[in-house]
Amino acid sequence: MTWITEPLTHTFFRHGLAAGVLGGALCGLVGVYVVLKHMSYIGHGLSHAIFGGAAAALVLGWNFYLGAGAWGVLSALLINAVSRRRTIGADAAIGVITTASFALGVALISSVHHFAINLEAALFGNILGVTTSQLLVLCGVLAGVVAVITFRYRQLLFATFDPEAADAYGISSRSADTVLALMLAATIVSTMQALGVTLIAATIVIPAVIARLITDSFAKMLVLSTAIGAVAGAAGMYVSYYVDVPPGAAIVLMLAGVFAILYVVTAVTARRRLQALGTLDAHTDVAGPTVGADRA
Repeated sequence: MTWITEPLTHTFFRHGLAAGVLGGALCGLVGVYVVLKHMSYIGHGLSHAIFGGAAAALVLGWNFYLGAGAWGVLSALLINAVSRRRTIGADAAIGVITTASFALGVALISSVHHFAINLEAALFGNILGVTTSQLLVLCGVLAGVVAVITFRYRQLLFATFDPEAADAYGISSRSADTVLALMLAATIVSTMQALGVTLIAATIVIPAVIARLITDSFAKMLVLSTAIGAVAGAAGMYVSYYVDVPPGAAIVLMLAGVFAILYVVTAVTARRRLQALGTLDAHTDVAGPTVGADRA
């Protein structure tokens, strides 16, 4: 068991491991709604949009969570409003908003030379440099998201699968979408410094997709996606420690590998079931007239 316990002797690894587990669980939980509502492009775009707020907070000397959080809430509400417009495609409008915000962040950081070296960390994450305060923020956001999903479970479920019927039954799909967008923004802001802008979207989407391949139950999907994200965060940290690759990249690559394996397995299983059904139907067609003749 030395290979498990030896990395734990380092404080930076313990902090990174905790951040990987908490961040993975948080992204996996919120990712279920993102995937089922076909909002993956919004999650990807919002992570880039919030980068602009993070850069502005660094340049202006503001608190990171205050600046990035305010920008994230504004971006989430704006994206949520734009996605409902039909004049311009939602994906095109969101692309304009998010890429402009991302470009603003790059320009702000690059213009201030003593922040330029932090550009790579902001983009790709620095999970090994996670502090205790950042872990507390992750814990707080995770607890808040769990509380919201627990108390608004039925509303979010209804609005996720049938928003038109939800409105007819008095459940505001617009309100549910706003709550989801704010949860997504909080998730991205709290995990940005650990996972980085470029990897957050993958960490949100892939655990939920893996869970969807395993089960058709919404409740089980929530639990599975959360657990997959947490386990991938822990496993990715150990892989990073021993293989010497960036932790964020290791986490995402592990998730992608699991998805690829499950995709092949489920595809083969589904094909065998179809072949078995086809064989059964063929036998039924052959046996049917024979049985009828015997009875006659």
